[in-house]
Amino acid sequence: MAIVEMLMPKMGESIIEGTVLTWLKKEGDLIEQDESVLEVATDKVDTEVPSTHAGVLKQILAKEGDVIAVGAPIAIIETAAGEKNAVVQTTETSKKEELVASVPENTASKLPNAETTPEADNSGDDRFYSPLVQSIAKEEGISKTELAKVPGTGKDARVTKQDMLNYLESRSTAEKPASSIPPISAPKAQISVSGEDEIIEMDRMRKMIAHRMIESKQISAHVTSFVEADMTNIVLWRERNKLDYKAKFGESITYTPFFIEAVAKAIRDFPMINISVDGDRIIRKKDINVGMAVALPSGNLIVPIIRKADQLNLVGISKKVNELANLARNNKLNADHLAGGTYTVSNVGSFGNVMGTPIIPQPQVAIMAVGAIVKKPAVVETPTGDVIAIRHKMFLSHSYDHRVVDGSLGGKFVKRVADYLEAFDINTPL
Repeated sequence: MAIVEMLMPKMGESIIEGTVLTWLKKEGDLIEQDESVLEVATDKVDTEVPSTHAGVLKQILAKEGDVIAVGAPIAIIETAAGEKNAVVQTTETSKKEELVASVPENTASKLPNAETTPEADNSGDDRFYSPLVQSIAKEEGISKTELAKVPGTGKDARVTKQDMLNYLESRSTAEKPASSIPPISAPKAQISVSGEDEIIEMDRMRKMIAHRMIESKQISAHVTSFVEADMTNIVLWRERNKLDYKAKFGESITYTPFFIEAVAKAIRDFPMINISVDGDRIIRKKDINVGMAVALPSGNLIVPIIRKADQLNLVGISKKVNELANLARNNKLNADHLAGGTYTVSNVGSFGNVMGTPIIPQPQVAIMAVGAIVKKPAVVETPTGDVIAIRHKMFLSHSYDHRVVDGSLGGKFVKRVADYLEAFDINTPL
């Protein structure tokens, strides 16, 4: 028999740790290679982790609720002797330390780079801090000595992200100069609950969405511009071709691919929409990775990414849209499907809404909401004069970060998207 360590896998380009949600197997269970063994949550998605080997789950090293670094051991598997790729477990402490790639909140490890973390200060503090907590401390100029005074509410009194945010808020309040005029403070509204009311606890994803929406509003100066687009050519083309499309490709074509295609073209025209902000620096992204908001079975929204959307034709985009939508509906999205987005499209028209003011997903600087397509009377220019005709109209709502995207750029961009939609050739071959 051989003993191998099952390690926390890498679940995305920016994922450095994951939280163990549920073990699907218990110690002593027989497991097959690639069989799901546990469920792990990251800051982007929940996903099942398959076993790297077949054998017996000998020992579970990471408990439910533990935050584990990518590359750290989470279980011991006993495999059949002579199995290929079996890595014999080592008991050397140095080897264990090498496997712990970062500093999760619930594991005893530290980031070694003292120059880029608060570990450079010698305060005698023996608590361990996650990479996120250390990053916040660095950005806010919190020394190791000051960090040691932050009260922790996590396991073993470790400091969580929320602890840091609470501390920064209290520190900011304490640093404000005293005023001769007392501040006006409204008491927190008291919510009365009767016996007929239902109390619903937020699930983990709802809490995460709530936090990120508030965080985005605090970070970005939101401005929204609106343009109405004539979708008649696209509506007529889709009605004419949707049956042939399904017969040829085995799936339906929705309006979403048309929106993403137009957005990708407009981003090529206005690359300063395809950026992120890092302090006082603007990072212009080379790839155009368009996210699309999709509703999960729970009702929560998630945003999978269509990578290099500008390099795909309409059929290619449609296939990716359908693939990602199906994965979302079946809770099969993983962290890679959600990472690296540079711009986002949200179809509020699917809910019957004519327009909306979407919130920017950080660290992007803009997002577009497309409304319901509605028949309206409109003035149409013809060679013989203007006429009133029934047209298919849709509002585009473009929210952008006014810190780095001025009204001129934000307005021109959404107008360019509308121009591309209106210019769609009704005679485009399938």
